[in-house]
Amino acid sequence: MNKTALKELLFKIADDQLILGHRNSEWTGLGPILEEDIAFSSMAQDKIGHSYAMYQILEELGEGDPDQVAFFRKAEEFHNSQLVELPIGEYSFSLIRHFLYDHSDFLRFDMLRNSSYELLAQVSSKIRSELKYHTMHARTWVKKLGTATDDSISRLQNDLDALMPYALGLFEKSPYEEEIISENIFGGEEELRSRWLELIAPIISKTELVLPDPEGVEPVMGGRIGKHTEYLQPLIDEMTEVMRIDPDAEW
Repeated sequence: MNKTALKELLFKIADDQLILGHRNSEWTGLGPILEEDIAFSSMAQDKIGHSYAMYQILEELGEGDPDQVAFFRKAEEFHNSQLVELPIGEYSFSLIRHFLYDHSDFLRFDMLRNSSYELLAQVSSKIRSELKYHTMHARTWVKKLGTATDDSISRLQNDLDALMPYALGLFEKSPYEEEIISENIFGGEEELRSRWLELIAPIISKTELVLPDPEGVEPVMGGRIGKHTEYLQPLIDEMTEVMRIDPDAEW
């Protein structure tokens, strides 16, 4: 098995989870209603837990301690998509990001249940079961607000239009795409993108929203190879502030 290809896959999954988990945690105490405050806090905790599971697998493959890997890299060393690092914005922005990302995340782990790397397949099966609730939450609120008032529909549509290019960047192909697919580690980004569009399009069609034509949208790429927005390094600095005070402390 090509360990380099496997590690690249694991790093982008882990980094997506860690960064979006931190972003979602920023809604704690700020949710528009108590239910959503709790929901985003809970999903943040799940995502950070999922990232830890991926970093643990990376440790098994010879990478460092999960805390060291997570907290002591610079922005250009992260493999997360640019979608997850964007500031939380208004609630509608975070909701649309949640909808777009978590449906791709659910499908990714669904595909990974059949990975030839047994440890990854086992962990993915467990994570997928937890993500069912994330996608259920996203669908519920997008359907509710996407059929409510002119204002809610307009806000969601504007954010959907703005985030679609970043969402398509989730499927940036690995330099080792052929090896990942041929060795049955993962079915590939193109297959994931296709399944994602087939999943989200019918959901959006049940609202007053219009899903942008992916063929007419230029994907925002680069995050998987360390090209990030100006928002990532400050987020990492904030996220690691306590850890950097005393790196050798046992928490």
